Amino acid sequence: MSNNLARLLEIASAPGEPRQKDWSEIERTLGTELPSDYKEFIRVYGGSNWDDYLYVLEPGCPNRNYDLIDWTEQQTEDLEGLWEFEKKPRELAAEGARVIPWATTDNGEFLYWLVLPGIDPEHWTVMVNEARGDRWEHFSVSCTQFLASSLDGDLQSNILSSSYPLSSHEFRQLGSA
Repeated sequence: MSNNLARLLEIASAPGEPRQKDWSEIERTLGTELPSDYKEFIRVYGGSNWDDYLYVLEPGCPNRNYDLIDWTEQQTEDLEGLWEFEKKPRELAAEGARVIPWATTDNGEFLYWLVLPGIDPEHWTVMVNEARGDRWEHFSVSCTQFLASSLDGDLQSNILSSSYPLSSHEFRQLGSA
C-alpha cells in the first residue's frame, strides 16, 4: 500500500468491498496505462466524493456521471476545440503531450494527469483547470498525493474552492445514480 493511500485511509475508512476492474481492457480503451496508485485507490475507494466537493472519477463507475472513460473522451474533444482558440498551458507544449481527467468538482474544475511522451504513468503529475476559464495549475505530485495533501492542508490550490477541504472530512462512495 502506498503512503498516500495510507494517509487517505486515516482520513476516511475504506467503504467496504474492493472494486475489481479489468485494467487491461480499460487501459486498452484509453490507449495508455494508468498509474498504479490510482488503480489501488479505485480498488479501495472506487469513484468517490470528498468533502462534498471533489469527485474522483472511476472507469465503469456505478454513477455514470463520473465515469473516467466517458469524461476522458468528452474532455479530449472539448480541449482540442478550445485550443484552436486559446493557448495551451506551457506544460502541454511538447508534441504528444495531453491530459487525462481523473477528478472534477462541484464547481466544474477538472484535475488531470499530465501525460508526456516517454514519461511512465508512475511519474505523471497533476494539472488543475479552473471552471469556465483559462487558468491552470501544475503540481509535481501523483493523484493520490494530491488528494491526500489537499485534504490534510499540505497542498493549496488557488483554483479549487476556498471552502475545500472541510475541517471535518466527509467521504461518500459513488453508487448508482
